[in-house]
Amino acid sequence: MTEPAEVETTGRFLVLLQEDAVEEGLAELGAIAGFDPNTGEIGSDTLQVFPELGVAVVSGDPNLLGELNGAADRPGPVQIVEPERVVHVFQDDDAAPAAESEVQAVDESVLTWGLQAVGADVSTATGKGVKIAVLDTGWEKNHPDFTARAITTKSFITGEDVQDGHGHGTHCIGTSAGPRKPATLPGYGVAHEAEIFAGKVLSNAGSGSDGGILGGIDWAVSNGCAIISMSLGADVPVNTPYSQIYETVAQRALAKGTLIIAAAGNASSRPARVAPVGHPARCPSIIAVAAIDVNRAIASFSSGSADKIGQIDVCAPGVDVYSSFKLPQKYSRLRGTSMATPHVAGVAVLIAEKTGARGYELWARLVGTALRLPLPSTDIGSGLVQAP
Repeated sequence: MTEPAEVETTGRFLVLLQEDAVEEGLAELGAIAGFDPNTGEIGSDTLQVFPELGVAVVSGDPNLLGELNGAADRPGPVQIVEPERVVHVFQDDDAAPAAESEVQAVDESVLTWGLQAVGADVSTATGKGVKIAVLDTGWEKNHPDFTARAITTKSFITGEDVQDGHGHGTHCIGTSAGPRKPATLPGYGVAHEAEIFAGKVLSNAGSGSDGGILGGIDWAVSNGCAIISMSLGADVPVNTPYSQIYETVAQRALAKGTLIIAAAGNASSRPARVAPVGHPARCPSIIAVAAIDVNRAIASFSSGSADKIGQIDVCAPGVDVYSSFKLPQKYSRLRGTSMATPHVAGVAVLIAEKTGARGYELWARLVGTALRLPLPSTDIGSGLVQAP
């Protein structure tokens, strides 16, 4: 696998505003970028504002917006400006999903191997009363396994409703919070009684932008979600700085009681090459998730701590993972750090329910109770997450 090119951008810009001076920041931004924020329609191509996070996404002359980059060196409500990136699902498409007969090193007649690996099968926790947001390609609204579940949905993709035309989002929602006793076994949901928030931040083609993701995070935080699961991102070259805006957003979310968990990426071709953790999981205040297989070996595609910037925090099952999928297929086995991430998010929900922990305390409990494996911490962090 070749080194990725520079991260693809949209031509728009992310602007971090001082948390207690959002309106003043928008006024300063408008003065420099040449628009009136008071008349700009929220959600337009010119300006999007996420007040819970103190972030705006704007279109404007790059040279004019470049003047704002010095804002961090002087007092004022505008703090950081970054180009808006293009992001994608972190699903490994290089290898076809395994046939059922190729998977069974573990008996999956009742529950998937992933649920067994994280100890969800022996936990008394269910996730009841805890809100989880899965930001992805949306949700299969007609899936028969979820007819009795209340699911809150919102689309952040222009021209597409929350209906999942891709399947990736439905798969991740199933793993994190799907049923344990569907009509057709095996059960596949870690936190099977959690309250689900499905945010469509990636299109039916599997791609999106930072603005959509930040909109989804803002929505999840404002709705009191304890955990945000993001199986998405962008691969980056070695030693790429992490996004200061996402890092600040993650810190602000943690302070409000919301933990963000993200896929590390699938850019490795082990053992020949270990790729660095992708965006936005490489931020220190976002939990970065690696993938292991049924034999508890690191997945060949799983990105790792290949530089001193991005760091793996934990690992979870991410190869040949069975879960819900868009209709008419209904179920699928997929592979990727995308599949590992909702396992971690589901375990975080169970810990949150059992302990009442939120934010930084939930992070500490999730990482601190992980099962150590005979693998380098640069590959799997603290280890395999475990249900309480």
